[in-house]
Amino acid sequence: MNRGPALLAVCFTGGLLGGLFNAVAIWLVVELQLPRLAQVTLHADFTPAWLYPKLVWGGIWGLAYFITVGGRNARRHWIRKGLWVALLPAAFQLCYLFPYRTPHGMFGLKLGALMPAFVIAFNLVWGFFTGFFTRLLWGRD
Repeated sequence: MNRGPALLAVCFTGGLLGGLFNAVAIWLVVELQLPRLAQVTLHADFTPAWLYPKLVWGGIWGLAYFITVGGRNARRHWIRKGLWVALLPAAFQLCYLFPYRTPHGMFGLKLGALMPAFVIAFNLVWGFFTGFFTRLLWGRD
């Protein structure tokens, strides 16, 4: 039986849950004022309008995660693969969104010199939880 479509849905859901944990991590770090200590401008309003895009994009990037675990023999090291895939949305944000869709410049450096570190760290949170929840929801083969 071909369970590929089911795994695709699980990867989307895992990515969505990864997006939720990513948003909680961002909000928590901002509440602890760590970006301010690092001289980085970062805001987080835990509202539906702020949260919704993070969930949807988390799910969309979860579809990219599916490529790494979609094959029957590729279903191991779920979290490690999530961490590797997390570099894709980080690179997308740093190299495309910041310089071309916002006024923050390449790598978001106009927000602070350590902004790339924050972006990578938050995306690694997404990758960890995407791998964790995908494995948890998929169960045994």
